[in-house]
Amino acid sequence: MMIVSSSEFKTNVGRYLSLLGQEEIIITKNGKRVARLIQEKEDKIAIAKSLIGVLPDTVTKEEAKEEKFKRYESSKLFEPFS
Repeated sequence: MMIVSSSEFKTNVGRYLSLLGQEEIIITKNGKRVARLIQEKEDKIAIAKSLIGVLPDTVTKEEAKEEKFKRYESSKLFEPFS
């Protein structure tokens, strides 16, 4: 992680954009973090793992299976007869 001031970033934007593949860049203004630049393609598994413990447990695994089964059963009602 690299921390740069907003004025430094504006002056050397090309340099910092080329460094994004190696590390994320935090931009500060008046000593406070105002932005975080990351490479566009992020590891989706890492993102999901970072949310563990952050998102509330709203649905259990069993509830999700039950909901999926209900949707499957209701979709069978509209199948055309052969």
